[in-house]
Amino acid sequence: MTDHYRFFQNRACEYFPCHKGVPEEDFNCLFCYCPLYALGKDCGGDHSYSRKGYKDCSACTFPHHRQNYDRVLASLSGVLDLASINSPNRS
Repeated sequence: MTDHYRFFQNRACEYFPCHKGVPEEDFNCLFCYCPLYALGKDCGGDHSYSRKGYKDCSACTFPHHRQNYDRVLASLSGVLDLASINSPNRS
């Protein structure tokens, strides 16, 4: 079995690479819009919050590193919990 599904690059994208600090050959565009954003401070990435309280992920490269694919998928259960009707985090 191949692992081609774990990595994708869109070098034609006008923003590629959209974050600094990841070697271009390892820059993974698969999670272009981070699926862990909804986890807030528990996403595992390098983020900050604006004075108005908005999450700023512009310095985060976590989902864009080729080797973090498994870590992103492992954290998705937290997103599923947030979306679940039975979630203890749901009001």
